[in-house]
Amino acid sequence: MRVLVAEDHRVLARTIATGLRRQAMAVDIAATGDEAERMCLLTAYDVLILDRDLPVMSGDEVCRRLRELTDPPRILMLTAAGELTDRVYGLTALGADDYLAKPFDFTELVARVRALSRRAPKPPPAVLSFGNITLDETRREVSVDGMPLELSPKETAVLRLLMRAGGAPVAHDEIVRTVWDENLDTRTGAVRTTVSRLRGKLGDSCLILSDKGEGYRLCD
Repeated sequence: MRVLVAEDHRVLARTIATGLRRQAMAVDIAATGDEAERMCLLTAYDVLILDRDLPVMSGDEVCRRLRELTDPPRILMLTAAGELTDRVYGLTALGADDYLAKPFDFTELVARVRALSRRAPKPPPAVLSFGNITLDETRREVSVDGMPLELSPKETAVLRLLMRAGGAPVAHDEIVRTVWDENLDTRTGAVRTTVSRLRGKLGDSCLILSDKGEGYRLCD
């Protein structure tokens, strides 16, 4: 799941982002409304956690503009105002998908983000198959010839992306954008290391080929 946190309070933004990353989510941060809008136009986020009181462009205006997109992210509005009229306004007039007043419990924020991600239109199949590999996206379980295979969250996410491609190459940059986030230093070789571990765990059941200049693809 890819999430954008649009919050100008830097400490709070970093705290939310760190907590969500520990939940195996890829998280980016925007400090102003115009930056949040620009990032949403460039990246397909599943959920946008949007503070209403952003500088440059208010969260209300960001919400209105994003609702004009064909496939906007699900929007969770954050605000210091917890009155019923504010919640109704955010959910009806602005078109937000959910509303959470500050201060909030982090476990509730995580639950709401996950619930919003499940509302996404036209979800991919719950179970992916490629050769003798099966990936249950709902349970995040992988099996080979019916036998369970233990993978890390990042390995599972990379495998999911490759399986969705159905044998077509997936570019290195696309893997970074989808599985990691803007904090990844591409010089660390994180993608290469994760793919290498995944190859070792899959063994002879499936080959992950490296296409020079193209990225990675599955071959059964």
